[in-house]
Amino acid sequence: MSSPATDARVGTDAPEKDPQITGVMETYSYDDDIVRKFVLATVVWGIIGMLVGVIIALELVLPSLNINMDWMFQPWLNFGRLRPLHTNVVIFAFAGNAIFAAVYYSTQRLCKARMYSDALGKFHFWGWQCIIVAAVFTLPFGITQSKEYAELEWPIDLAIAVVWLVFAFNFFGTLARRRERHLYVALWFYIATIIAITILHVFNNLVIPLNLTKSYPIYAGVQDAFVQWWYGHNMIAFFLTMPFLGMMYYFLPKAANRPVYSYRLAIVHFWSLVFIYIWAGPHHLHYTALPAWASTLGMLFSLMLWMPSWGGMINGLLTLRGAWSKVAEDPILKFFVVGVTFYGMATFEGPMLSIKSVNALSHYTDWTIAHVHAGALGWVGFMTFGMIYWLLPRLFQTELWSKKLMGTHFWLGTIGILLYIIPIYAAGITQGLMWRAFTEDGNLAYQFIETVTRIMPFYWVRVFGGSLFLVGTIMLLVNLIMTWKARPKKYEVPVHQAPALSHDYVDAPIDGSRIKNVPPFAHTIDIFNQLQWHRRWERLWVKISVFTFLAIAIASLLEIVPTFIIKSNVATIETVTPYTPLELAGRDIYVSEGCYNCHSQMIRPIFAETEMYGEYSKGGEFVYDHPFQWGSRRIGPDLHRVGNTRTASWHFSHFVDPRILSPGSIMPSYVHFVEHDFDFDSIASKLVAMQRLGVPYSDNEVQGAAENARAQARAIMAKVIEEQGADAYPKVWETKDIIAITAYLLRLGTDIYKQPEVAIEAEATEAPLMLDETIMEEVEHVND
Repeated sequence: MSSPATDARVGTDAPEKDPQITGVMETYSYDDDIVRKFVLATVVWGIIGMLVGVIIALELVLPSLNINMDWMFQPWLNFGRLRPLHTNVVIFAFAGNAIFAAVYYSTQRLCKARMYSDALGKFHFWGWQCIIVAAVFTLPFGITQSKEYAELEWPIDLAIAVVWLVFAFNFFGTLARRRERHLYVALWFYIATIIAITILHVFNNLVIPLNLTKSYPIYAGVQDAFVQWWYGHNMIAFFLTMPFLGMMYYFLPKAANRPVYSYRLAIVHFWSLVFIYIWAGPHHLHYTALPAWASTLGMLFSLMLWMPSWGGMINGLLTLRGAWSKVAEDPILKFFVVGVTFYGMATFEGPMLSIKSVNALSHYTDWTIAHVHAGALGWVGFMTFGMIYWLLPRLFQTELWSKKLMGTHFWLGTIGILLYIIPIYAAGITQGLMWRAFTEDGNLAYQFIETVTRIMPFYWVRVFGGSLFLVGTIMLLVNLIMTWKARPKKYEVPVHQAPALSHDYVDAPIDGSRIKNVPPFAHTIDIFNQLQWHRRWERLWVKISVFTFLAIAIASLLEIVPTFIIKSNVATIETVTPYTPLELAGRDIYVSEGCYNCHSQMIRPIFAETEMYGEYSKGGEFVYDHPFQWGSRRIGPDLHRVGNTRTASWHFSHFVDPRILSPGSIMPSYVHFVEHDFDFDSIASKLVAMQRLGVPYSDNEVQGAAENARAQARAIMAKVIEEQGADAYPKVWETKDIIAITAYLLRLGTDIYKQPEVAIEAEATEAPLMLDETIMEEVEHVND
């Protein structure tokens, strides 16, 4: 009798003919050309993404490398522009192409069928590469939505949706016409990935377009932050975890020539992640203006994730039982073992970081950066490298060019990861402890700039570690090219045979005595007997897809919708008003420059933060923020109350040369702000877009937007001249970009200190509503 996943037998991908199965035998072959394309793209884009990562790491220790293209007055290579490019290329180009290579290779063999359409596969490949190229030619130019892992603007988002749906159609079409009834566990993870990413991408990228290069999200403030981190966390879960687990369940047993340790554990692993992962996103927003119930809910589900995640790690490592001697000799298995180990480390640390008391220390620090890169380099990177090295001889039908070079790559990569994450963990903990340190007399022990200069040695070690990892990836490219050169003149295309439909074993009880040559993806017959109900599910891909969709959709709605319909989740603050036209345009410049990559705009209700920055942030202050700019990292200080602490002249000097006012600062110069003419006439269209989003701008305000902005610019410049003298700054700056972004920064955090314009009728005889005296004293202390 045919056993589950017979297509993946040890030593061959050709199924054995079962004499007990009768029926029409069909012939088929596999499309490995598409896999070759995705493998090559994975390595090439990986090198590009890692190179950009090394460049921005250098820019943090050598700020002078933030090159302003003075001949065009454009900061294309500044840190704020390049960091989103680094993350997008590594996630969507390196990891994305690796996922597609794994899916196209394993799906055909697990289904005993060629992909549904070769043409759709080619469209998918070239469409995805065009999307990455579009990212390369937009993000450095400041064309961004400023949402982490979702920075690309709406035309590219539409292209992503089209290409992703083509991929989904090709994948599900293959499942529909497969010759193997049983759906092996790797396919379940692929199904969950496709469904979840579709939902996440659509609902996180609902925007009102301003033009082809600019849009505003339909969500604002607290709701925008909630939706973004629902997306952001689950992008990591369903793009950088689930498909790589599918990769683990297919390629690790193949490479080890061993059956997966426990098929039942794999089932529990899959459904636990599907039902739990989607709830965990809010833990990224502890102690922010997000309602406490939401972040607490995220924390609880994050803690629950630890158990199934470690179950998957154990399942992967114990698959190597009886084969550990091979691990010492085979670099491919070394890559897989280290990758799975890093998966275990990351999925332990993630729940730990979701605990509020731990998160209070780690959030906004480089601890998060170390955690992310442990997963990205260790888990995603090493699983990808192991898969590619296993595939190369099979795809190019020749021996790997150099096993010694492969071994060298493993050790360079391993050392590189450790030299990257260990110092950055140290840097993050140092930041967190210094930010909350007080002297014996109750004052803050350190200024923010002191925490920056203290961690510079750690940043230098990170550059070295990242460079080693990059060199290892270049070695992979060399091995790939040399192996490709040794390929045969014409690839052999093996023709396989299988019955049109697999029979009997799905519904009938399994008799262990009838099974021979147990494949690497089967465990014990006893387990299959105990899980007959699930065994029937495993041939019903539509049912698996529907239950996966329902688990993700229902959890998302239950978690997110209350923040939209229950008004108490975002309390109204009477004095918060929409941005002026000039401030709104300045905010767009702030977004374009990627300032959120270094600065937060969220003061948590933690004593050390209110002492350093001022009154903690309230949800009602962000109701007109499309998009939110809370940030997730502080390389520079929080800016939410900067409107109360800095003058326009200070901002002017700081933009031109930050180190004049803040010695030791690693902020790049923004001298292009004083060179680039500000477009006053384009502001009206911004207000129109905001009207469509519900921001209460009147038609008169829209019509007078340009003149209003010019008047505010003249007023700011007049005050600077009054304070600093007529010769301090050129008056022409009131027509440059610097005036707009300065206007925006002067506005930040000031609304709660305004008096209401109209008193409440019931209290008309009483004094106007004022802030608590202790808050005012705290603000005065910060100003001093």
